[in-house]
Amino acid sequence: QVQVVESGGGLVQAGGSLRLSCQASGRTFSSMGWFRQAPGKKREFVAAIRWSPTSTLYTDSGKDRFTISRDNAKNTVYLQMNSLTPEDTAVYYCAASVDYRVTSIQSTYDYWGQGTQVTVSS
Repeated sequence: QVQVVESGGGLVQAGGSLRLSCQASGRTFSSMGWFRQAPGKKREFVAAIRWSPTSTLYTDSGKDRFTISRDNAKNTVYLQMNSLTPEDTAVYYCAASVDYRVTSIQSTYDYWGQGTQVTVSS
């Protein structure tokens, strides 16, 4: 059974940092991504990483503040978020794909987690 489980969300003050984790199990994936959905808005791409060869992709608004990384041994992906602003408040979702491409397209991801809430206070 495939499982994608996020953790690490919470409440942080503006300017602070959080690290989200996502562990995928049940099968082998080629890439994983992070997406987020703010209240009243559509879910949007944040970052993605491909296992081999390693490649990363970021949204323009996050590329200078967010870092996606992986731990192969743990089949876990991390999203380090720095200099957070209230506009980063959202539910953050992890997704896993068997597709070799590193992509921001949601339909290319096969499995999704339940999401973890990130709230940034001003």
